[in-house]
Amino acid sequence: MIIEALIAFTFVSALAVLLAPDEWAGRLAFALSLVPFLGSLFLWARFDGSGNALTGGELAFETQIDWIEVGGYTIQWFVGLDGISLPLVVLTAFLVPLAIVSAWTPIDDRQSQFYGLILFMEANLIGVFAALDFFAWFVFWEAVLLPMYFLIGVWGGPRRKYAAIKFFVYTNAASLVMFLGFMALVFSLPVETFGLPEVTQSIAAGELGSFYGIPAETIGLVAFVAMFAGFAVKVPMVPFHTWLPDAHVEAPTPASVLLAGVLLKMGTYALLRFNFTMLPEQASALAVPIAALAVISVIYGAMLALAQQDLKRIVAYSSVSSMGYVILGLIAFTVYGVGGATFQMVAHGLISGLMFMAVGVIYNATHTRMVTDMSGIADRMPVAVWILVAGAFAYMGLPLLAGFAGEFYVFVGSFGSPVANGLMPVFTALAMFGIVIVAGYLLFAMQRTLFGPFRLDTDYELGRAPRRETLPLAALLVAIIVLGVAPDLFFEMIREAVVPVVEGGVN
Repeated sequence: MIIEALIAFTFVSALAVLLAPDEWAGRLAFALSLVPFLGSLFLWARFDGSGNALTGGELAFETQIDWIEVGGYTIQWFVGLDGISLPLVVLTAFLVPLAIVSAWTPIDDRQSQFYGLILFMEANLIGVFAALDFFAWFVFWEAVLLPMYFLIGVWGGPRRKYAAIKFFVYTNAASLVMFLGFMALVFSLPVETFGLPEVTQSIAAGELGSFYGIPAETIGLVAFVAMFAGFAVKVPMVPFHTWLPDAHVEAPTPASVLLAGVLLKMGTYALLRFNFTMLPEQASALAVPIAALAVISVIYGAMLALAQQDLKRIVAYSSVSSMGYVILGLIAFTVYGVGGATFQMVAHGLISGLMFMAVGVIYNATHTRMVTDMSGIADRMPVAVWILVAGAFAYMGLPLLAGFAGEFYVFVGSFGSPVANGLMPVFTALAMFGIVIVAGYLLFAMQRTLFGPFRLDTDYELGRAPRRETLPLAALLVAIIVLGVAPDLFFEMIREAVVPVVEGGVN
């Protein structure tokens, strides 16, 4: 029951922080957030699962209890972890304490509410990655939207209301489309629960039938497209990406860290679970357009980043590009492709979190994020700037950093993939060109803002960033280096969990 204990403790912690006085809400939230982090390390150390949760693998820390009977279907409390979900739980629990510390400087209003919402969101994120009954999972999935909406809408920038509403409308509408697609599958199967393993194994056994006279093949294809579209908004993929830059630019730094570091991974995680694990035949049939969308996201996202002058927008569009690599790896249907995509989710979560946090530190000191407003700040803020440079190199895929490991696995897996009518080497080569554009815009932005003669078009004095702002950056950089040097810390368990996905069958 340790998963339930972690979720329950985090919910109670959120309530306690909400009721705490503002002057010590931040410290209390940080102290309480360490418990889920230590709990996630315990889960990692004691993990004994094998295979994939949806295809009959052995789950770790499993609980399955009947909950509600509705129309002949049983809704269950069903949670458990495998090699795909555990790394994302650890990522979530690691990023939240660091995001809380990064809020100590910029957040000075309604602090108890701010930190309470952060912890409330963490509890639901753990639920998203651990739940294996669709309705329990969907409750957690939707509940994540609420705290992020308020974090952007209350503590965001000048256009915060517009960005918050746009974020909520896009993602909530996408959830409806996804929900309809999944329910079409369930009503076409001889299952009596909404358990994701039961649905997956029933489809794999060839039990998908017609629904109101619609053939099974059509049901499978329509459900795949509906779920793919719904999750693509969350990723986000081009052309569903337009909500992301506004949300990132207006969100406070801690919210941006969690949005890029974890919330975007909800979309790619769900694509892997629902689309590529449940419906591998439909995914293979649509491999060409999916791979094409992945490459477009890589190149177009990088080109949009190249055109930006706001450091936060540059990092935001970089996320669109990086998520394209994840989709390319998933559609490859090879062990290194799907496994590399899953590893890249963790690597990008750490790197994007570091980049947004570093930009936030610079903004706290300079009160500007515009490339044209400053230059030569490396001499005045050496620690924060050099960690930002290291994060940028990780984004570019420098060897021995986590970004290199993730992208290398994806490229190896996708280049040798047999799907997409033999076109995967072409798609892979095109996607690799995105690295050149990434290097171009990141190096250009750093050269303009960090180096050269000092200039700052504001009246503020510029000095070294305080230690409480640089320590979270250092912790993220250490994690990026450790995963880059020793990727098998996560990749071995990931590889074991993705083999059944690649095989498209049940253990």
